[in-house]
Amino acid sequence: MDSTPPRKPATVICCGQVVLDHTFRVDEVQAPPSKTTARGYNLGIGGMGAHAAIAVVRLGGRALFWGRVGDDEAGAAQAEALDAEGVDVTHLRRIPGAHSALSAVIVDKMGERAIVTYRGDGLSPDPSWLPLDLLAEAGAVLTDPRWPEGSHVVLDAAAAIGLPTVLDAEKSEARILRDLVPRVGHAIFAATGLSVFGGGAPPRESLRRALASGPLKMVAVTRGEDSTLWMVPGDDKPREMPAFPVQATNTTGAGDVFHGAYALAMAEGQGIEAALRFASAAGALRARDGATPDRAMVEALIGTLIAA
Repeated sequence: MDSTPPRKPATVICCGQVVLDHTFRVDEVQAPPSKTTARGYNLGIGGMGAHAAIAVVRLGGRALFWGRVGDDEAGAAQAEALDAEGVDVTHLRRIPGAHSALSAVIVDKMGERAIVTYRGDGLSPDPSWLPLDLLAEAGAVLTDPRWPEGSHVVLDAAAAIGLPTVLDAEKSEARILRDLVPRVGHAIFAATGLSVFGGGAPPRESLRRALASGPLKMVAVTRGEDSTLWMVPGDDKPREMPAFPVQATNTTGAGDVFHGAYALAMAEGQGIEAALRFASAAGALRARDGATPDRAMVEALIGTLIAA
């Protein structure tokens, strides 16, 4: 019998957004005015940081979620859903009198989605309660731009102790992205987020601007079914990480899972290229199945690429 103790799971602290998603499946997303009959409905957890935290756990890591919800029914459901997934919600702050974030997600028959998000009300931006001393227990930190005050504080504190940091640079206000990107070690943009950050400049130029904005170790932009472009200091032009070819059924959360997988890979000490491949496989499986994969599924998909 093998008496070797199991490896301790790498820990990722995810600071950011949690949402309660109302997902409707339709044949087509029609322009208004319209009335459409849904073929299916699901109520579940959403939000960039929350999806990423769940991905960390399912991929074999340990996730702590730092964020804010209201003291309403939706907030209770969000906390219960994260806890049920194995995410540590000890420091999920419930704010009296606040309303939690909600989304309506419309998914068409091709797996593409349209999202309407209510970001909540009364969710105090004050980050002074964050337990920054716990950063010493983590292997990496992931933040998103939906709570910029919290992300700002966490990124600075993590950088001070040399902890790897990852930013989910989704579409946001330019001022927020331009504040957070220079504070992070690894900035991974959505195409819309990169366009906002770069003022509409081509991806190559926008990535170069991001890389030059601070002591970043890597910048990248995910492009759905197309390759991920990425750069490290010294690169003159972007490198490419090929996307895994899958038939998408629901792209909701695929980018969030990509970011969670990348952050876990950083916490485990993987190299940048290996981490991007790992994240690409995890995101592709999420888009294919509409569900976050486990470690064995991701490693099997990567294995098919290596075998080819």
